[in-house]
Amino acid sequence: MQKKRWIRRKLPICICTFFIILYVDFQLRSSSLPKLSVAHPLVPGPLQRSIQEAPSPARDAQIPGGNSSDSRAEDGGHSDSEDAHVTLPELKLEDIFIAVKTTGRFHETRLALLLETWISRTKAHTFIFTDTEDEDLHSEGYNMVVTACQSDHSQQALSCKMSAEYDGFMASEKRWFCHVDDDNYVNPEALLSLLSVFPQDGDIYVGKPSLDKPITAHELLEGNATREVRFWFATGGAGFCLSRRLAEKMAPWAGGSRFEQTSARIRLPDDCTVGFIVEKMLGVSMVHCPLFHSHLENLLLISHRSIQHQVTLSYGMFENKMISIEVKGSFSKDKDPSRFKTVHCKLYPFTSWCP
Repeated sequence: MQKKRWIRRKLPICICTFFIILYVDFQLRSSSLPKLSVAHPLVPGPLQRSIQEAPSPARDAQIPGGNSSDSRAEDGGHSDSEDAHVTLPELKLEDIFIAVKTTGRFHETRLALLLETWISRTKAHTFIFTDTEDEDLHSEGYNMVVTACQSDHSQQALSCKMSAEYDGFMASEKRWFCHVDDDNYVNPEALLSLLSVFPQDGDIYVGKPSLDKPITAHELLEGNATREVRFWFATGGAGFCLSRRLAEKMAPWAGGSRFEQTSARIRLPDDCTVGFIVEKMLGVSMVHCPLFHSHLENLLLISHRSIQHQVTLSYGMFENKMISIEVKGSFSKDKDPSRFKTVHCKLYPFTSWCP
């Protein structure tokens, strides 16, 4: 019995290490191969905190450009090989800029739940992007950014807030930009473990697609002409992360008002626009990671024992029924329909309000 338990604990680490080795080998090989228009990078497997303490091929590898190190942007980008390799110190949680997108009508419901749970652990480096002033949040010391964006769920409003998030990150000195929605639970330790695996000076775009194939869009060109483009994108509803080096290269299409202009160019929302810039304009492949979750998937498939490894969780209504992960705890579903409080108390059992 003990042997079986040992195997169950160690198997995810072994699988993850195997995929990391393949991932790094793929990057090294790709530096001498032509860039494919649509790539399917290998997915890092479930990560445990203990992997940070073990030798990691991805962390130890000296890869100047990280993901797709020699790819050129379709619109005249430069080769990453021109950039010098920089050795960065070990990644810390405070190096991650976590942006939460919300709106005024959810401040006292969705956002309040996040403030009580995971944001209480990451308050100093979590930034709340909204469209409504909230003196209570300001007085309590939260990093709140009130945008001039509309409060609806339109393409324009979503892209406006993502533009503000991007500019906010670029103005900071943090090394990673991670976006989540106000219906996401972020597991800070799992997030740190995941991002620590990647080359810290690489071009990394990691998240989970909502589709099982690349999205097809029609890019608007001069003279009202269009061209068909296909690319992967990480759904914003599950969250995604960008390394600083990659975010800096996105500036010609994402800085200031340019993000909204790019979104209008493909007539798709904010998360799709990020994928378009990264994959089509910069030629960098998205890293597909199963540890991010949105309310659009079957959350019941997430096992109880794997919760500590998941980077994000979510919840939502479908056909007047709450869809959330299945996890038992001291809170009933009536008192904790999202199950976020229950998850938080399992991860941080010494929280003052936990049973």
